[in-house]
This record gives sequence, C-alpha cells and structure tokens, in this order.
Amino acid sequence: MSTIIYPSPIFGPVQSRRLGISLGINLLPRDGKVCSFDCIYCECGFNEDHRPTLPLPSREEVATALERKLQQMAEDGQMPDVLTFAGNGEPTCHPHFAEIIDDTIRLRDRYCPQAKVSVLSNSTMIHRQSVHDALMRVDNNILKLDTVDADFINKVDHPNSTYDVEAIIGRMKAFNGHVIIQTMFLKGPGIDNTTDDYVAPWLDAVKDIAPEQVMIYTIDRETPDLSLQKASREELDAIRDRVIAAGIPCTASY
Repeated sequence: MSTIIYPSPIFGPVQSRRLGISLGINLLPRDGKVCSFDCIYCECGFNEDHRPTLPLPSREEVATALERKLQQMAEDGQMPDVLTFAGNGEPTCHPHFAEIIDDTIRLRDRYCPQAKVSVLSNSTMIHRQSVHDALMRVDNNILKLDTVDADFINKVDHPNSTYDVEAIIGRMKAFNGHVIIQTMFLKGPGIDNTTDDYVAPWLDAVKDIAPEQVMIYTIDRETPDLSLQKASREELDAIRDRVIAAGIPCTASY
C-alpha cells in the first residue's frame, strides 16, 4: 500500500486541487503520523502503522525553515498562492499552534503578502480558545465535517476520543461565518454518504453554520482501506448544486 509521510516542518510547494500553489507547513514529526482521527481514507495511512519516533518540530524550527524556504522561492521568482498547514496529522494538536500561526502571518506579510494562510483541520481542537482565536486570524479556516451521523463518523473518521458532532457544529458556528467547511464524500462496504439520508441533514448543519464557503471532494490517492471508492462526478456535482442553491459558495474536487 502506498502512503505519504510528509517532510517536516516545510514541504512542497505542491499544486493543490483547491488552493493553487501551496507551500505546506507540517507541525507533526517527519517520520510518522500524529492525529486525533484515524480516517480510513487518509493518504498518510493508519496511525498505528506510522508511529513517529521523532518529536514535533519546535516553534523556532518552523519559523526558521519557513523563512528560509520563502527566501529561496523569492530568489527563484515563484511565490506561493497559499501557506497551508497540513501534513502528517492534525496541525492544531501542536502545543504552540497559536504562536506558530502568528509567526507565519508575520513571515507571509514580509515575503509574500498576496499569499493566503490556510489551515486544514479535522475540527477536534476548536474547543480550545487559543486554537479558535488563531483560526480567526488565518485567511482560510478549513474545518472538516464529513457527516452529522455519529455511526458514520465512528466507522470512517475513527476519532481517538469522544466526538460530539452537535458540539462541533456549535463551535463552528462560533466562528461567525469565518469558516470553510470541507467534506469528503466516498463509498465502500456499508459506507456511502452521497445519499440523501446523509446529504440532507449535513446540508441542514451547513446552513446552520453559515460558512463563507464549502469544499466537497472525494478520494484522490490510494487509501489505507482498499475497499473504498470515489464518489462520482455526477454525485459531487449534485451535492455542490444543492449547497449553492442554499446560497453558499461551493466547489467540488474530483
């Protein structure tokens, strides 16, 4: 099985399906995965198969590596469209996440003020005030909400601790619209969140959150559970159109 373990603390730039030329910031160890979810579709594989032996990069290491990379990109004449917190797990798990966000915004403003700062998060740490406040400072606060069905979440996302989807939705609402909802649609044995039984209550939650945008997508790379299948272009387009009809901008990535 092919999995991706990203370099740390900086990787790329890569061409993102949704964000353009993206310079990755990985706050997890470079030799393994640290995540509060264990999604069966994660391109980094299952947590137990990639236990790290190295520590998290320090705040200072992240800032130094980011500045060095931005200086190099400036010399090469290719600046990023976005600085994206992603990588080998959940970035908001880092104990100095908020301070690293401040450093990143400062370096962005110095070297590439046109670039956006984006965070891809599974939403499990947004109850922390420091995380909430930091996400309010970034350009693209991209939070996962794959469904509102607890059984589906437990079967597909595998939270490492109690996950209360209603509480998560309430905390998403607390961003007062400064949030982008990201949802994975997929199929597999006993799994299919493209049907109306899943889409309709999910859409009700999205409308309640009132995000600035919704990003829906499907599997793009090999998954640790090889039985999973992509949602079709037609299914994604139909879901996208329902979101747009509700007055919320939505993109679909196939």
